[in-house]
Amino acid sequence: MSTERHITLVNEQSEFAEARSAEKAENARQCAVAARTVASHATDADDCVSLLAMLGLDALAGKQVGAAQPAVRG
Repeated sequence: MSTERHITLVNEQSEFAEARSAEKAENARQCAVAARTVASHATDADDCVSLLAMLGLDALAGKQVGAAQPAVRG
């Protein structure tokens, strides 16, 4: 394998890793937003827990993103 080819493979792997990392972060953000949306529409805490469990969402993720971003009031 030539040096040029090796450098190209390393760059492609690096770009792929960056893309995967960005997608993972975006997925976590979307899940957190979904968890917050479910929580805002739940009738009580038990309803919220059961809805989040049905959807496979994590309530703690919603809290972590919520602390990092200001709430939007509309």
